[in-house]
Amino acid sequence: MSTLPKVAWIGLGIMGSPMAENLIKAGYSVTGFTLEREKLDRLAANGGTAAPSIAEAVKDADVVVTMVPASPHVEAIAYGDDGILAHAKKGALLIDMSSITPQTSIDLAEAAREKGVRVLDAPVSGGEAGAVEAVLSIMVGGEQADFDQAKPVFDVLGRTIVLCGPHGAGQTVKAANQLIVAVNIQACAEAVVFLEKSGVDLNAALDVLNGGLAGSTVLTRKKDNFINRDFAPGFRIDLHHKDMGIVTDAARNVGAALPVGAVVAQLVASLRAQGDGGLDHSALLRAVERLSGSQV
Repeated sequence: MSTLPKVAWIGLGIMGSPMAENLIKAGYSVTGFTLEREKLDRLAANGGTAAPSIAEAVKDADVVVTMVPASPHVEAIAYGDDGILAHAKKGALLIDMSSITPQTSIDLAEAAREKGVRVLDAPVSGGEAGAVEAVLSIMVGGEQADFDQAKPVFDVLGRTIVLCGPHGAGQTVKAANQLIVAVNIQACAEAVVFLEKSGVDLNAALDVLNGGLAGSTVLTRKKDNFINRDFAPGFRIDLHHKDMGIVTDAARNVGAALPVGAVVAQLVASLRAQGDGGLDHSALLRAVERLSGSQV
């Protein structure tokens, strides 16, 4: 019999599925629930157990992990008669790895405390590739003791795992992460268009740029997307649009100016309005091409 905690996993999307599978590979018993039947079939095919409801998934779990798109989704699965808090056992640890507003995480922790459930907010960075390769950066908010208990689970999923402060701190750091990533992608996209219009060998140029101070994880991960115009979603524009709303709102609340971030937020919003919301966020290149007079 395994001595590892039983895990319930709610949300088996682009990130959630490979993350849950990595826990299964590490020997954890994982029971999952999501709305898409094919995702449940995938979990079962990889050694997990598919549950017919949230209640069935979480009732015996020591650890409940949630990975859903936004604050309304977290609230929908956590609260109410059919939600996690109504069915999780007392003493369970709820780890929300979604990217949501800091206040949503704070409110969830308070509501869970009344039910005897402990909470960590633990959003991640690294995209689909990071999830598959188990090299995610995980930024955590909550109590030290709960973080210590969750650390073995985090170690299976990521490489850089840091307790950033109290409840909501993980989400605040994730918002900053999304600001940096969006601005970085935008800068790379502008450089790509500039280089191509100048007649430079793009592949060679990006190689040498990535070897110097202009290099970044974004450029390493997204170089092929830019060169091949391959915008199959690893992280969708729709989700980055949501995240830019989170960071601009949070910054306004604390009185922090984000002049460049505000411009990039509008560029992300415009790309979404043009029908590209389902594409990878490297598709910011398409917006720069349109502004530069290219047919996209």
